[in-house]
Amino acid sequence: MSDETPDDLNDDASGVDDQHATEADGVHEADGVIEADGVDEADGVIEAEGVDEADGFAAVATQLDPADDTWWRSAIFYQIYPRSFSDLDGDGIGDLAGVIDKLGYLELLGVDALWLSPIMRSPMADHGYDVSDPRDIDPLFGDLATFDELIAEAHDREIRVTMDLVPNHTSDQHQWFIDALAAGPGSPERARYIFRDGRGENGDEPPNNWVSIFGGPAWDRVTEADGKPGQWYLHIFAREQPDLNWENPEVFDDLEKTLRFWLDRGVDGFRIDVAHGMAKPADLPDMDVEAAGLLVNRDDDPRFNNYAVHDIHRKIRAVIDDYPGAANVGEIWVDDNERFAEYLRPDELHLGFNFRLAKAPFDADSIRDAIENSLDAVQSVGGTPTWTLSNHDVDREVTRYGAAVVTSDSETPDTDTVDSETPDSETPDAEAQDTETSAGETLDDETPDAETPDAETSVSETLDDETPDTETERAEQTPHVDVELGTARARAMALVEFALPGSIFIYNGAELGLPNADLPDDALQDPVWERSGHTERGRDASRVPLPWEGSEPPFGFSTNPQTWLPIPESWAEYTVEAELEDMNSTLSLYRTAIELRYERDEFAGDGIEWYGAPTGCLAFRRSEGHLVCALNTTSEPVGLPPGDLILTSAPLVDGMLAPNAAAWLV
Repeated sequence: MSDETPDDLNDDASGVDDQHATEADGVHEADGVIEADGVDEADGVIEAEGVDEADGFAAVATQLDPADDTWWRSAIFYQIYPRSFSDLDGDGIGDLAGVIDKLGYLELLGVDALWLSPIMRSPMADHGYDVSDPRDIDPLFGDLATFDELIAEAHDREIRVTMDLVPNHTSDQHQWFIDALAAGPGSPERARYIFRDGRGENGDEPPNNWVSIFGGPAWDRVTEADGKPGQWYLHIFAREQPDLNWENPEVFDDLEKTLRFWLDRGVDGFRIDVAHGMAKPADLPDMDVEAAGLLVNRDDDPRFNNYAVHDIHRKIRAVIDDYPGAANVGEIWVDDNERFAEYLRPDELHLGFNFRLAKAPFDADSIRDAIENSLDAVQSVGGTPTWTLSNHDVDREVTRYGAAVVTSDSETPDTDTVDSETPDSETPDAEAQDTETSAGETLDDETPDAETPDAETSVSETLDDETPDTETERAEQTPHVDVELGTARARAMALVEFALPGSIFIYNGAELGLPNADLPDDALQDPVWERSGHTERGRDASRVPLPWEGSEPPFGFSTNPQTWLPIPESWAEYTVEAELEDMNSTLSLYRTAIELRYERDEFAGDGIEWYGAPTGCLAFRRSEGHLVCALNTTSEPVGLPPGDLILTSAPLVDGMLAPNAAAWLV
């Protein structure tokens, strides 16, 4: 992509085919600049001079708008996986300068805030989630001056910046852990982590039977200064990620320094990694190992979701509240709605990631259950629902929805249209209500009970349980992915997601309709691959660098053809350059949907109301603005409810909603 955007490209990107929208030509050309011009040093850079790095504070900037303390309630966050977003220094790995270079694109897309996956100093055993210095930028991505420049430039474009925070554990290269190993048993240094004597004769057995989320045991034994085997330390993740002891007040005191260090630089908030972790039961009881799975946990798992974690979140919130305009969101893998809601009480997290929509198969009943559960989960505490279809830990939606699985989407729908009769009463709160079940029936006062997704099912679990020995066997055992079908369904689900009240999280590349990349074994870098003994391929397939321009790899991501993960040659059709020039592309659909979400009054209201719909379909409307969203998960066209069509994910078929498609009406 050139630095200067042709006028006709802007025109194409803002226009929408009449079959796709009737009132979507509202993308502002004046705002739609995608030039990656150089940073105006005079205007944009906040100098970091005078920062007392030893104290960990840098009072050089404020949040984007301290007067707006509710922006997060309806924000669209864009998750940037920095290694894979844009590489400006040519080493094949994305960096902060690359993010600055693409801020014009993000402004054009229309997002409110960025979420940066880890950029703190790290040995990269888990790609940044093993932090050795939480108050510095890893040289792989840049330095503090570049980060300050990013904050200033993003704020100039009215884009907030949030960043990953990893409080559950540190790197084994963190000075604290180095000191703990040197100090020995019973020392204050070891008290910062979870060290225990072993069980059995001579302490040769781990303190309990816990296993790592990445596979293998969750305990490693250290060699003491005298050369003899000694204590064991806990690592719920990789052995390079020792868990902190949150009963030790030193641990929070240090986290507070970290929070203030970044907030004083103008950061607008944090995404708290493993927000349901940190606190551990004092007696460290054994777990049900047979029920454990890689990258997943159950609600009764003693490694997570212990009540003491809420005291930690209250302390974090007290610090955040010192910075008006800042907010935090927690990664909460908790299925029980009551337990989930506890994290969103007014003195804890602002937002909590809810993964039900991402875990739901492309089936109308499952999708409705996921939506109802997500709304119910936050209602009791007046919380804000969050919606996401993918992130760096799960398969991309195109691959999930296109995998060869048997679901009810194969059913042929009734020939009825979606019932759109106006409900008799309105429900202003966030609870979803049944409006009608079929034509002519009265309002149903009871919403069907939603099934709780199986907590043991991994979103990324698309391969057979039996592990292949060779790449040929793997190819034979891998379920076929129909990319065209997966793309259609992913586009439809994007409209469902954007039609819902609350905050939206987009994983970089979702707006391009990227599928998972098929990577050779020797390219895999996720620690899951090694920790599982090459039985689980991990998450690399959804972390491949983004394609920006051109017809061959690395597609403008870098000047270095040897990118940290290889980019498929087949991704030429997915480049930002190509999709901006195609008004029917997934990128154009995202741009239009985001524009409409912000500009139209029909998106008002904190709740939704359900309408009767044919088998395999669903329809709801926003409680106040009365936007109607209809979804067809079947293989046949279905009639639309009355109303003015403003956007569809696919062209209509003889005036009806196409299979695997969604539509917005007003």
